[in-house]
Amino acid sequence: MSETTNNSGSQAPQASSGTRLLPRITVQAFCEKSQTAQLVESTLSDRRMAKVALTTHNGGLEGAIETYRANPTPNLLMIETLLPPERIPEALEQLAEYCDPGTRVIVLGHVNDVVLYRQLIRAGVSEYIVLPTEADTLVSAIADLFASEDAEPIGRTIGFVSAKGGSGSSTIAHNSAWATAQSLQQQVLIVDMDMAFGTAGLNFNQDPPYGIADAVLAKEKLDAVMLDRLISKAASNINLLAAPGTLEETCDFNEDDFEQVIELVQSTIPLIVLDIPHLWCGWVRRTLSTLDEIVIVAEPDLANLRNAKTMVDTIKSMRPNEPDPLLVLNRVGLPKRPEISATEFATAIECPLIGQVPFDAALFGTAANNGQMIAEVSASNKINEAFLAISDRVTGRSRLQTEARASGIGLSSLMKMLKRA
Repeated sequence: MSETTNNSGSQAPQASSGTRLLPRITVQAFCEKSQTAQLVESTLSDRRMAKVALTTHNGGLEGAIETYRANPTPNLLMIETLLPPERIPEALEQLAEYCDPGTRVIVLGHVNDVVLYRQLIRAGVSEYIVLPTEADTLVSAIADLFASEDAEPIGRTIGFVSAKGGSGSSTIAHNSAWATAQSLQQQVLIVDMDMAFGTAGLNFNQDPPYGIADAVLAKEKLDAVMLDRLISKAASNINLLAAPGTLEETCDFNEDDFEQVIELVQSTIPLIVLDIPHLWCGWVRRTLSTLDEIVIVAEPDLANLRNAKTMVDTIKSMRPNEPDPLLVLNRVGLPKRPEISATEFATAIECPLIGQVPFDAALFGTAANNGQMIAEVSASNKINEAFLAISDRVTGRSRLQTEARASGIGLSSLMKMLKRA
């Protein structure tokens, strides 16, 4: 926060696609007004708050003091006060007697007073925010305290999902991940979440003994060392958590069963590509709500259009402060098939179109049967440019990549640019 406090006239910034998720922290808010409690509770719709345990209480500073006389304090206290400015520091001193070491405090006030703000910061308050404000302002304030830029880096998560079964999201995901790994020379992990029918192992001509099922079923036993043993190497810079591809057991999961796996790999791998099956259940919904980017893969026909529109609307409502899902049209130009134009399709579902992959039965069939990527079968084919474009967009490197290719910048120079970005 600057020396001028937040006010109702400020425009809350939108969360960017690179915004960090908050760690698992407990937040308790003591509110004087019901509108403030509603505002605080609305922060839970923000993707960054996915792992935060938040509760609201009535009573403001007085209620907090009474509560913590006999109870431990959480990681973060958010306290609304209607007290006059001259009485707030004294009340906070009383509260400080009961606060555990490490607890941080954000005060929500109704007076825009720079002198008061400075006084509170000197007294140890982490932030003072003037009401009314926006939910995004509150989330950003919490993120500044618990997910700052100097914290340990976390990997970027990209989810690919089909609008309709058989639309080819796995093929697009795997080839885009390959393009990223080769163009950026960056470690990429592909997580195949289709336990029964996943194709990541087949597409990379791998049959690893372990994979995503072992990681998920390990539950509390899973740690970074164990997970590293479960990940297999598929190619240069390409790592796999492959699906078992078996029907011996049913794969019914709780909403949060995949969270621990994703959190662990984010600490060691810069890009995680999630190959999400065409399902709609609790764990799929939960996974989609926490990703940095979502790519919907569709074919240009009416059934795909309807499904994609439904998915986009639902995802937008789940992630109100996040970027819109992205669209890739696959198998464009299928002979004798009437198609909806790319522009019409993207406009109808109100989603950015980032790639069109043309139909080529011989090329894709050869790649699938050989367990190869398109670039391995035909490095000069223009279809590879579509995968590079998708890679550029989902990694957030499109501007630098485009400039580098246009200027003939070498790989070593490009990597220096990326580190500065």
